[in-house]
Amino acid sequence: MTIDFQNILPKTETEYTAMVNLFANKSADLTTRFVKVFTQREIGLYLNTLATQEKWVSIASHHTPLTDESVIAVPVPCLWTDQGYKIEELEKVSASITGCDALIAQTGSVMLSSRTAGGRALSILPPHHIVLATKNQIVPDLPTAYRMIREKYSPNYPSMVSLVTGPSRTGDIERILVLGAHGPRKLTIILVEEV
Repeated sequence: MTIDFQNILPKTETEYTAMVNLFANKSADLTTRFVKVFTQREIGLYLNTLATQEKWVSIASHHTPLTDESVIAVPVPCLWTDQGYKIEELEKVSASITGCDALIAQTGSVMLSSRTAGGRALSILPPHHIVLATKNQIVPDLPTAYRMIREKYSPNYPSMVSLVTGPSRTGDIERILVLGAHGPRKLTIILVEEV
């Protein structure tokens, strides 16, 4: 039996500008910083500003068309994780910069896989996770995102597919919200419109 989730889930926007606005609103609710830029050069400028404001010591990333040019603009050393690395080195970086598979407007979530996030640890271990995405990666809802994953990877799926909805948080202890309990304390998503 196949379940049609489109009939169960709330309706969502499918027009690009409406999806971006919905994603931005959901991000704000989740304490995720969402930034829209027009060119890839602007990603580098924004990352440079973040590095200065947050006093980054070093960053970690993996090679993708978006990260390669953007990370060069950051004035601190970069640990490239593509060819392997020591986990102790990754534990010391101030921020990680990764790609993603999709931005889901309906929930404000980022869909990552081990292939688009540079492995499993890069998006989880550093205290600030920065996700770079392009306008063709924003989708209206979860069923569309899962369909995208199936079309992109079947039958050779990545070892991990994950949904990230805001910075890591827990509210288990005395009902006090704690950010960064099981992962990054900060999540920034940068959407570039022209690549």
